[in-house]
Amino acid sequence: MTIISPDRIRQIEARRDELSALMATGELPSDRFVAVSKEYAELEPVAEAAGLVRRLRAEAESLQFMAGDGDEELRAMAADELHENRGLLEAAERRLALALLPRDAADERAAMLEIRAGTGGDEAALFGGDLFRMYQRYAERQGWRVELISSSSSDAGGFKEVVASVTGQGVFARLKFESGVHRVQRVPATEAGGRIHTSAATVAVLPEAEDVDVRIDDKDLRIDVYRSSGPGGQSVNTTDSAVRITHLPTGLVVIQQDEKSQHKNKAKALRVLRTRLYEAERERLHQERAGARKSMVGSGDRSERIRTYNFPQGRVTDHRINLTLHRLPEILEGEMDELVGALIAEDEAERLAALDG
Repeated sequence: MTIISPDRIRQIEARRDELSALMATGELPSDRFVAVSKEYAELEPVAEAAGLVRRLRAEAESLQFMAGDGDEELRAMAADELHENRGLLEAAERRLALALLPRDAADERAAMLEIRAGTGGDEAALFGGDLFRMYQRYAERQGWRVELISSSSSDAGGFKEVVASVTGQGVFARLKFESGVHRVQRVPATEAGGRIHTSAATVAVLPEAEDVDVRIDDKDLRIDVYRSSGPGGQSVNTTDSAVRITHLPTGLVVIQQDEKSQHKNKAKALRVLRTRLYEAERERLHQERAGARKSMVGSGDRSERIRTYNFPQGRVTDHRINLTLHRLPEILEGEMDELVGALIAEDEAERLAALDG
């Protein structure tokens, strides 16, 4: 367990008090007030945790003194309270250590959710549709908003590919561990012999970029327009509304044709391109800082098989943390809190262990 020094606790509380005094003056310009209040909001729960650690440590010192002095009854009472105090102090120090862990700057961002059918043909596309509905229902439970960006449907149902924007509080923090290969094992409706088939879909969750995050020069783009070949009726296909944008420096290509308006398709394509460029830069910086080391939970490697959904046994297994839940129907209905919570807890434990190491 990482033990936070008394000096560090005093620094945290002093900074919190300094920010509080600044806001109370009423003299800060609006942009400065916003920055100060944001820092205060981030620091206040940390300062509260630090204050609790400080109080419990002071209480422990008093109890230790009482346990070593006075009459037998007082010593016994102090010893019992000291035992309870140690448990509370250990928990409080852990909470404070977690609060002080470096935060992913993207945690509070919206996310771009991309699901692509992999091996398994129509069955993989159906599974891709199941995953998308699962995330939609989870988002509803969280009070988030899901906006469809683009999709390519399979003839048998489901999605060959679907891209959506998920907005709300703490979206990326709770969805970022979903990136990777999701595998399904079930008997397809068309399988007369009752054999179990295995298919897969790839999920990518990217923090959504804002305009200020990525500067895209017009000279770096090649924009092609053509007639949409996707669904949408004759009005889509009679005009050059589909847009393909190529980012020349990286070779990234984004195609958007779901909207009837060329302008809307271009705007959506640029939004996806900006997010992918932002993620590429985040990944480059991550590799520089972390070297070859990758967290078991947080690698975000989209070629890694992370989870299996077994329909005959009604179970979901996350292979990164060896967690199996026999609640497949509920999870597919968006009841993902237990799964997401376990992944977040494992990531926190790994980062705490890295600090101790």
